[in-house]
Amino acid sequence: MKYFLLFTVFFHSLLYCQIEKKADSIAYYSISASENIKNNNYKKALSLTQKAIDFSKKNNDSENEAIQTYNLGKIYFDLNLHNDAIELLGKSIKLFNTVSNAPDNKVANAYYYLSLSYTEKKNYPLAEICIFNAEKIKKELNIDDKTDLINLQKGILAKIKGDNDLASNLFNNIISKPNSDILTYPKAEAFYQIGTIEATNKRYNLALNYFNRALELNLRTKSTIQKSNILLALSTVYDKLLDKSNAFAYLKKHLNVKESIVLANEEKLGINDYEVFKESQRKQEELLLEKENKEKEKADKFSKLISILAIAIISVLSLLSLSLYKNNIIRNQTNALLREKNNELIAAKNKAEEASKARSEFLSTVSHELRTPLNAINGITHLLLEEKPKKSQMHYLSSLKFSGNYLTTFINDILEINKIESNKLEIEYINFNIKQLLGDIQNSLKEIATINNNKFILKVDPSIPENLIGDPTKLSQIFMNLINNALKFTNNGTVIVAARLRNYQNENATIFFQIVDTGIGIPEDKLKTVFESFSQGSVEINRKFGGTGLGLTIVKKLVRILGGHIRLKSIVGEGSTFSFELNFKVDSKPMFKKVTTKNYNPEIFKNKKILVVEDNKINQMITKKMLVNKGMDCTILDNGEDAIEILKDDTFDLVLMDVHLLGINGTIATQQIREFDNITPILALTAISLNENREMLLSFGMTDVITKPFVAEDFYDTIAQNLIIS
Repeated sequence: MKYFLLFTVFFHSLLYCQIEKKADSIAYYSISASENIKNNNYKKALSLTQKAIDFSKKNNDSENEAIQTYNLGKIYFDLNLHNDAIELLGKSIKLFNTVSNAPDNKVANAYYYLSLSYTEKKNYPLAEICIFNAEKIKKELNIDDKTDLINLQKGILAKIKGDNDLASNLFNNIISKPNSDILTYPKAEAFYQIGTIEATNKRYNLALNYFNRALELNLRTKSTIQKSNILLALSTVYDKLLDKSNAFAYLKKHLNVKESIVLANEEKLGINDYEVFKESQRKQEELLLEKENKEKEKADKFSKLISILAIAIISVLSLLSLSLYKNNIIRNQTNALLREKNNELIAAKNKAEEASKARSEFLSTVSHELRTPLNAINGITHLLLEEKPKKSQMHYLSSLKFSGNYLTTFINDILEINKIESNKLEIEYINFNIKQLLGDIQNSLKEIATINNNKFILKVDPSIPENLIGDPTKLSQIFMNLINNALKFTNNGTVIVAARLRNYQNENATIFFQIVDTGIGIPEDKLKTVFESFSQGSVEINRKFGGTGLGLTIVKKLVRILGGHIRLKSIVGEGSTFSFELNFKVDSKPMFKKVTTKNYNPEIFKNKKILVVEDNKINQMITKKMLVNKGMDCTILDNGEDAIEILKDDTFDLVLMDVHLLGINGTIATQQIREFDNITPILALTAISLNENREMLLSFGMTDVITKPFVAEDFYDTIAQNLIIS
């Protein structure tokens, strides 16, 4: 029975060898690999191509070994595994050089894909050498490069080197050729590349034309990587043109396409398939080496036992293969489960981020859109109050003014929180005097203190250095909110604002700030929630004292941004204490004193020619009336194009430019005006949004910024200041 089993195993082994010999051929492996590539089964294609290489080596067939090595390198290139592609394509070229009748076209293609891989790895010198060799071989063989892919690659490398003229010539040569199916992809890529050159030169409208042409052709190429690049380029250009709607839409499309590329690549080759294939190659080489050594040693010592040992080895390998196969199935199942869970987590995270972003954009848009009608309400109220209304009307107008100011504060608070949460807030580092800053705040809030019959005491440590470097604007916001709350919630009491020097060494000062009041206090169970948005302790407090419920939220976030941590102690009926510490640099140089024009001479306005560029009819009427009331001559335009033309022929003392206009917006109009006029002051009128800031608007050539809805005195003060400077 034992010998019968042994004979059976031996017979099946011989039969297996005969079957394998029939299947073990270059044509079989090559055709099977091609079919698997068509079916996106790159894992199987890799394995079959490697078997073809091994078979070629075994039969000393250098030509087929070179061809199959090239095929394996091309598979790696298609999978974006450029390090492996470079290794295999380079190896195939060396093998082709050892063959007398090597297919030169394959060598040219190997150099071409090597150039693309080196470009992806940013090794541009080697990429240039490879594309030069590819072109040289094709010219020697008199092969017509109908697809123009070599010229396309040469243009891309020229653009990378900064030779945009050469790159543009190469791309335009491709574009100018008659349309054909094989030229669709090169033409789309050429349009895209020229578009990037125009975008770099800030010719954004021209860049948009090229990108849109590229996108039209891409629909026929079905190249998702190319489509992803074009969509991202469109989003970037629209962002430069401040067209946030289109920028966001194309960015979203780009992300969707990019995600589809990732999924497609995962379908081609699983997350662990590449590592498994590499590991199997290494193990196979080790096993083959070990097997050869053992067989050689045993052939020398035990020639009579070769057949028996071969059967034993085959049996062991079969069992090992079966075991590895089962383990691989289990591992793949586990990996698939982990991948699924990971994708679920990523999807949940993305949804949360999108929801947060949508909320932020919504609040920003609402805040921005409310400013324009609110500017009309506040402006008309101001004009009516200036026209000596009846006593019976004063109450209504005062109430309307109060409501407008309250709504303005509320909108500003919402936008401030959005800016903080969207990381749009930048810290300034400028010279300021803390005693002067607190003194100005005390003077501005004296009226509120008097209304509630409060003592308002300011205590500033004299040892605090005069010239601190920090962000006085954000510091003022913090103090205005805290002191205003203290005065509002205190009657017939005392509010103390103290600043003490905690530490001063190596030009660094640590200052402790404290705001103490004897007001109504905060219940203990509300101490943690008062810093949350729209929280005021209770409904009764909100009804009695009013307010947005956003002040302390802003304070907490601003203190944290400036590097501190706010603390609160409070007892109901006895009062509250807010305190925090901040670090400042100390400037040894004398502080620059900013010139203000609060006491400007109204005569400065007389007979001044003012150009107002505003597309909202109500705002046109209000702005013109406010200017005429001060004796200024006002011209109204409703678009940026007309403003550019009139300023070429006429002279104005000052321009008020709305940022958001039909046609070209105010920033682009200002930019074009500055090409021929650098003298006339241009003041931006803007219902400033989440993505706008003063520095951004000034970068376009604007002289100053007036924010809607504007306070009348601030409006006149800013105009006076710029008339004095001009």
